[in-house]
Formats: sequence, structure tokens, C-alpha cells
Amino acid sequence: MMELARKYFWRALFAVIMAAAAYATFLRFWGGLGASTNLSDRFPWGLWIGFDVLCGVGLAAGGFTLAATVHIFNIKSYRPVVRPAILTAFLGYLLVVVALLYDLGHPYRIWHPIIMWNPRSVMFEVGWCVTLYTTVLFLEFLPVVLEKFRMRTALRIMKAATLPIIIAGVILSTLHQSSLGSLFLIMPNKLHPLWWTPLLPVLFFISAVATGLAMTIFESWHSAKAFGRHLEYDLVCRMTRVLAVITAIYLTMRFMDLSHRGALATLNEPGIERWMFGLEILLMAVPMLMFFREKTRRHPLAVYLGVVMWLLGFVTNRMNVSVTGLERSSGVRYFPKWSEIAVTLAIIAAGFAIFRLAAHYLPVFEEEHKEEGEAAGGPGRIPTLEAAGAQGD
Repeated sequence: MMELARKYFWRALFAVIMAAAAYATFLRFWGGLGASTNLSDRFPWGLWIGFDVLCGVGLAAGGFTLAATVHIFNIKSYRPVVRPAILTAFLGYLLVVVALLYDLGHPYRIWHPIIMWNPRSVMFEVGWCVTLYTTVLFLEFLPVVLEKFRMRTALRIMKAATLPIIIAGVILSTLHQSSLGSLFLIMPNKLHPLWWTPLLPVLFFISAVATGLAMTIFESWHSAKAFGRHLEYDLVCRMTRVLAVITAIYLTMRFMDLSHRGALATLNEPGIERWMFGLEILLMAVPMLMFFREKTRRHPLAVYLGVVMWLLGFVTNRMNVSVTGLERSSGVRYFPKWSEIAVTLAIIAAGFAIFRLAAHYLPVFEEEHKEEGEAAGGPGRIPTLEAAGAQGD
């Protein structure tokens, strides 16, 4: 009974979010940005860029991170999580394009960079890389569809082209993950010193790699819950250790840069900036310390909570760069309108719903299909979250 009630609750919530987003969409495309957002000429970028694009692209970084790990660096132990990571990335980039359609003043011109080149523009490079990488993600995920429909000849062709496609995807993703940080290099006098740095492209790339791992763990956890599938917990433990190391590198670079530029002194200034900076650092540093401890890595609930905390820290950082850090210089206090929030929630909800449908009807969890009929809980595997918790205890 409780399970049925929970299912209908989430369906009802999904319907409410989509209904609100439908009305918000009407406001956006009938009344324009002024009627549907709290944006202005003084503050033209808000939630739809800060979260839907900057965070969305970063949260989809698991695709190139895991694909490179397995197919380029040949670390085959990560193979069970590659397909879900690629699906997450593919959906993430498609939804980023949807978000851009809302934010662009003339959304019907989204195709213009394809033929109207401006190679000196960072936005041009980001636009082209996102377009090409979305195509690459489609090609990376295509074998799953071909496998489902038993199109063996096409599947052999796609598998033969896997490595060049993966290499192209890694190059493209590396370019635009860092270029998203380059967008803010032209505003050293507008972006708060706590976030403006010439290292922004490097920091954006490193944080995206870490976020790719965190999202893969997050997705694996929820997939295990939703589909009653195996949780590759030994693999999760290894990923949390790598996540801790990358976070340590990222935070070390952040504080060395802040110290070198003398920006740490701005923490003594009054304002919301120092509190938001402290929040993002706390949300990243606490999981890092947790994941460096073997005992914590062996406790499933602690791992899950740590990963959620890290993802919130990443989102806080990107929102600080795109919103909080620009408010003081613009003289505007921005808070998104309900319609902006509704569209963003609908994009997130759509991502979860489409992932669930794809995982249900397509062989997304490759290892589960390959090992079908084998005894659960083989060497190095923990069949369920409950069993993982028992081992952690």
C-alpha cells in the first residue's frame, strides 16, 4: 500500500510540475522574457543560464569521464556504469538545448552559429562544441538501441567506430567544459574576486570531471533502488576515493589562487558573497574528508549523502559564478520568478522520467543483461543496497 501511495505521489507531483511549466512556457513565448522572468538589461543571465546550462553541462560530464576511463585508459572495471553515464550525459545535453530555447531572446535563431561563424567568440566555440558533442553522445548511445532491435550489422559498424567517437567526444567535452569558465574571463571588474580568476577554465574542467563521477554514483544508487538491480558497490567505493582526490586538487588550487591574488581579504567584507563562498566550500570539503576515510566509503548511506552534498556544492559554485558574484557590480538583487523555477523543475523532472523509460525498455545496464542467469552476489559485487549496508555495518 505504501509503495502504491508513493508511486501515485510522484506521478501527481510530476503532473503538477509539468502543468506549471506548460503555463510558464506560454508566458515565455507569448509575453517574452520580461513577462516570464526577473531578468533585465542590468542582469540578463539568471537561473536558466546559471543552473540549466552551466550546471546542466557540468552534471552531464560523467559521459566523457567514464567513456575515457573505459575505452581510452582501458580500465574495464568501470564498464558497468558507462552506458548509464552516457545516457545521463545525452539527456543532459538535450535538456541544456531545451533550456537555451527558453533563455534566448530569439530562440528560432539557435541554429545561426552553425552557419554564421565568429571564431573569436567563446560562445561560438561553446555552441559548436555542445552541438557536436551532443551528436557524439547520440552515436555513443546508439549501440544500445541497435542491440535492443538486434540490428547486428549496424551494431558491428558502430562498435568498430567506438574508439574514434570516444576520442572526439573527450576532446569536444574538454574544450567546452573549460570554455564555460572562459565566458567570465572578460569581466574581471564585474565578477566578485572570490570567483573571478584566470584559472576559471581549468577550475571549471576539474570540477566537471569530479561532478561526472559524483553523478555516476548518484545515478547508480537510484537505479539500484528503482529497478532492483545490482549496486556495483566496490566500484562505487573506488569512484568515491577518486572523487576525494580530485576535490582535494580542486580546493588546493582554489585557495592557492585566492591567496596569490589577495582575494581572501574580501571574506572580511560584509555581504552575502562570503556566506555563499563558505557554503560552497563546506559542501565540497566535507564529502572530500568523508571519502578519504575507508570506513565511510564502506557505508552506503554515508556515501550517498556525501555525493548529494558534493553535487549541491558544485551547483552552489556555478550559481555563485553566474549570479551571486555578479549582483554587487550590477546593483541588482536577482531572485528567479516562479515561472523560471517551474521550467527548471520541469527540465529536471523530464530528465528523470526519460531516463527511467530508457532504462526500462533498453539494455542500458549492460552488465546486468550479460550476466543474466548467473548467481547474484558474485565476487566483487553486492546484489542490493541492503546487502551493501549490511557489509558496511
